[in-house]
Amino acid sequence: MKTPKALDGVINALRKLPGVGPKAAQRMAFYLMQHDKSAAQDIAEALITALGRVRHCDRCNNFSEQPVCDLCLSMNRDDSLVCVVEMPSDVQSIEQTQSFKGRYFVLLGRLSPLDGVGPKEIGLDRLIARASDGVVKEVIVATNFTNEGEATAHYIGEKLMPLGLTVTRLSRGVPAGGEIEYVDIGTLAQSIIERKLVD
Repeated sequence: MKTPKALDGVINALRKLPGVGPKAAQRMAFYLMQHDKSAAQDIAEALITALGRVRHCDRCNNFSEQPVCDLCLSMNRDDSLVCVVEMPSDVQSIEQTQSFKGRYFVLLGRLSPLDGVGPKEIGLDRLIARASDGVVKEVIVATNFTNEGEATAHYIGEKLMPLGLTVTRLSRGVPAGGEIEYVDIGTLAQSIIERKLVD
């Protein structure tokens, strides 16, 4: 049976989501079209609204509807402490632990020379400028424990330690190869508390 072209477009669009293969995309598309057209409409409208309103914070790169996000505007955060993460989803994970009260810097990626991702592509010059503002005393590198995340953490340490900053890394409660977004809140909170110096 040939699928209508418009429905194929929905399936192909859903396949672009992480972890969604062809069968899952087809199931979702068929479900929305057959059983829950109002949910499909809600999803479409929410995406259009988000695409028009959500941007990256000018200061930390987190998602925001304003030029500067609520976390950067908050007067209840410790300006001397900056946590560096790969993605906005990592900010959400760390915030859920309620164990970190500093500021953030979102790289929007990690070093991966084989993929053509170098320091410039992930804004490390902006991080270095921010960290050397005289206010920041400690930078917690909370990149994932993948090969690229480790290389990124090491590079950040090499650039920031000569500036007299304390550069720490989450403790190893986070499994090797693990991604921050998928670590349970208790383990992540403990790894923030038990962070160690980057070597």
